[in-house]
Amino acid sequence: MAQRSTEETLSLLTRLSQKPGVQSTLILSRDTGAIVRTSGLISNSSSANPNSTLPASGETTADNYVNGRKESGIHSAEDVASAVWKFLGAAGSLIDELDKEDDVRLLRLRTKKNELVIVPDPKYILVLIHDTPPA
Repeated sequence: MAQRSTEETLSLLTRLSQKPGVQSTLILSRDTGAIVRTSGLISNSSSANPNSTLPASGETTADNYVNGRKESGIHSAEDVASAVWKFLGAAGSLIDELDKEDDVRLLRLRTKKNELVIVPDPKYILVLIHDTPPA
């Protein structure tokens, strides 16, 4: 599989983030789980770089905040990044137990409200969060 340039990857991510139903995107560092780029999620960090975000297709999760408190739905970018990092680690451990020569390529996690698509890459982890389609 050919390596994509950074511009191609950002273009692809921008297109994905604008698809109907996509609420948020995250790019995490594969080594540390740190947030590299995000869209659609509110960051708890005052050092978050607003220039590093991509447009989201829908409304931001700010609508889920009432009087500064989170009422329901997806949490902050940091919370999601931490949970995805732990989930990917657990999935990797499971794969190692089954076959030490295999790797995780794609994880899909569907809940009543959202679906997370997690794509690990040698350098990054791409996370898409979108609405769960009606049954």
